[in-house]
Amino acid sequence: MNQINEELRQYILSEFLPGEQPSNLRDDTPLTTSGIVDSVGLLRLVGFIEEHYGIVVEAHDANVANFDRIADMAAFIERKRGAAA
Repeated sequence: MNQINEELRQYILSEFLPGEQPSNLRDDTPLTTSGIVDSVGLLRLVGFIEEHYGIVVEAHDANVANFDRIADMAAFIERKRGAAA
């Protein structure tokens, strides 16, 4: 899961936090509940995940439990990839 975490971190840094030090974005940093990623940003993030990881994110999956932190997203991606296998 470390590779997924790092890929997500790089995407979030480039799209939502340009210029931020990578060390400041931890796996447990809240993204949606802190306002770093808003509703439009969440749609962009879902699109990136679907395209990059080849999974489908259902509307009911795009919630705080799965998309608030990098660790949450990485675990979600792993579950979806495991279910597709």
